[in-house]
Amino acid sequence: MRITRLLTAVVVPAALLLPASAGTAAAAPVGSYVALGDSYTSGPFIPVQRLDPIGCARSTANYPSVVAAALHPGRFTDVSCAGADTTDLTRPQSVPAGGTNAPQLDALRFDTGLVTLGMGGNDYGVFGTLTSTCPALRASNPAGNPCEEHFSSSGTDTLSAALDNIGPRVEAALAAIHERSPRARVLVVGYPRILPEQGYCPDVLPFADGDYAWLNGIEEKLNLMLSDAADADGKAEFVDTFGPSRGHDACARGGAAWINGQHQNVFAAAAYHPVQAGMAGVAAVVLKALS
Repeated sequence: MRITRLLTAVVVPAALLLPASAGTAAAAPVGSYVALGDSYTSGPFIPVQRLDPIGCARSTANYPSVVAAALHPGRFTDVSCAGADTTDLTRPQSVPAGGTNAPQLDALRFDTGLVTLGMGGNDYGVFGTLTSTCPALRASNPAGNPCEEHFSSSGTDTLSAALDNIGPRVEAALAAIHERSPRARVLVVGYPRILPEQGYCPDVLPFADGDYAWLNGIEEKLNLMLSDAADADGKAEFVDTFGPSRGHDACARGGAAWINGQHQNVFAAAAYHPVQAGMAGVAAVVLKALS
């Protein structure tokens, strides 16, 4: 998801800290692993942040790093970057603090053995539009669905319609990945659950009560679009993290949440983004798919 402001965070070179293994069943040996993705892959503010470049908000404890620590590939390259959409796979991405992230597909090589792709939510500004618009509308009708009504005022749910256009972009991205790395196993990693199946927590997720179900539907459709793109590609595999993250949404109590709520925490996670436990949870799901 897109980060609109990048606050100062503690950073160290990636080689100084690698997370421990996720402790799942052993997967097949991997010679080279490349991780592509947006901020739900890079891990904004999750300690410890890398410098290459700092504006990508790439954590040494994000799920690709946890997966790599478990697989011990001969070469691990993480080029995920906050704010990335599918167009940033093939063009340089300008990031905060004056940096640039090279086209993510440039990290692929002919002998790459594993690729994870976690991307799509930033295309057409879907996630950023939701998080910047919906909280402000809660006060107008706390028990209703003012955000859904806002985006459906023309008679068409414009955000839901935008999701229909993301599928072809992801399919094109997968084709380009296969072209550059024809031997690679390619996993399309979905987005974990943000909102609860039932109930509300406006102190954590400040959306109107009636918008929770609609927002869940938007995320479900996004994940379905990613799954359909992998199916249409015929070679890639979709890794569902929405189902396995049930009970780990941002409203979950007692440290069970995989997702941070509305409050930015520069020592833990960006607003509406995974916390370190969430990255570990997603990594476990990916490793299970690989085992």
